[in-house]
Amino acid sequence: MEGDAGNTVHDGTRHSGQTESTGAAVILRVLRVSLHVGFAVLLLVALVRLVAGGITGPGWITLLLALLLAAFYLVGTILEKRHAAGRARFDPRPYSGWWLGGVSLLWLLLIWTSADFVWLAFPLFFLQLHVLRRRLALPAIALSTLLVIAALWFHNGGIAPSEQDGAEPAGMALQLPMVLGPAFGAAFAVVTGLAYRALFLEADNQRQAAEELRRTRAELARTQHDAGTLAERGRLAREIHDTLAQGLSSIVLMGRAAEKALDDGEPAVARERLRIVQDTAAANLAEARNFVRALQSPDLEDGSLVASLLRLCEKTEAEAAARGAGLSCRLDVEGAPVDLPAALQTALLRAAQASLANVGVHAKASTAVVTLSFLGSDVAMDIYDDGTGFDPAALTARPDGSGYGLTSLRERVAALHGRLDIESAPGEGTVVAIRLPLGEANRSAAGPAHVKERWQ
Repeated sequence: MEGDAGNTVHDGTRHSGQTESTGAAVILRVLRVSLHVGFAVLLLVALVRLVAGGITGPGWITLLLALLLAAFYLVGTILEKRHAAGRARFDPRPYSGWWLGGVSLLWLLLIWTSADFVWLAFPLFFLQLHVLRRRLALPAIALSTLLVIAALWFHNGGIAPSEQDGAEPAGMALQLPMVLGPAFGAAFAVVTGLAYRALFLEADNQRQAAEELRRTRAELARTQHDAGTLAERGRLAREIHDTLAQGLSSIVLMGRAAEKALDDGEPAVARERLRIVQDTAAANLAEARNFVRALQSPDLEDGSLVASLLRLCEKTEAEAAARGAGLSCRLDVEGAPVDLPAALQTALLRAAQASLANVGVHAKASTAVVTLSFLGSDVAMDIYDDGTGFDPAALTARPDGSGYGLTSLRERVAALHGRLDIESAPGEGTVVAIRLPLGEANRSAAGPAHVKERWQ
């Protein structure tokens, strides 16, 4: 049982029972095992000498005290080890001072009865340094040293004077090692103990640093997980808004238009609008199934981005006509087309879908133009309409979930390190301009030096 003002060194073992792998912890374990083994060996040697010399009346008392010391010392070390290994809830550290006091008292009784037990003072010095505070340990070591010297002097019959008057006492020369031995032993124990303490503090600092590193890594992992979760939620929100939500909105409008056509006695018109509802629902179903797969637009699986934008313009015109609006939509492709990464193709198609959906629902425009431009290191897309326009600064998401389109589009473009500009004013139409950078490895020629396609 050992402690330092209530803090116990657990043989390089943390309280949780997990062993430190540092070199300092290994050295600590070796030193502590050596301390316990040394105490046991010195006690055993003294007992052997006691038994070999024959046990008489007082000798039985000495034997009993020695066995009691061995048991008391062993119980303390076992309790400490079990607690350090996490196998026992009882914490012996608060009682380490009392344990050291009991060991010291039994040792004092033993050295009073026999000089063979004085050498137990050397492991006792280390225990005092470790269990007690330094301001108490050093005086305790000094007192123990004096007791060792006194015990040796006592059991050797004191310092006898020389038979020649006036000469230096003969016994003084014989007793000098009895003084120097314990004194040097105590000094060595203090130096070694202080080195042990420094090593322990270093090992403890390493342990705390390792635990802090583990906590920091765990916190970083949680933060990254939370950030990834939020990013994924934002990505899904953009995908749902730009696909399913737009499609459902179109279905609602077409359904109302079909109902109006039926009320007006125009079954052919109603049938055409219901066909658009079916086509839009089928497209939405494909998008929904695609969420389970790769979250890439099904439109892009059937052809290039240009072909997908052509179909989108055609669909926008058809839906506008079904609602009775005269909207003309066309696609212009400028520059030398290149194969774009899937992320860029999806972002541009979603931007066109969201922008043209807003044109069809809010702008009351007669013309919409989608311009796809390949600019070498960048790709750009402009969506223009000649509708009523709006104030971009006043646009906010509404409680019903609408008004999220431009915010979603801005987040999508920012995720690809691109730029989004919106130019509009009431009564002056709207231009949504997107510019995305191309990586060098993602650019590859795909077509003639200059192509211009037009859908009108």
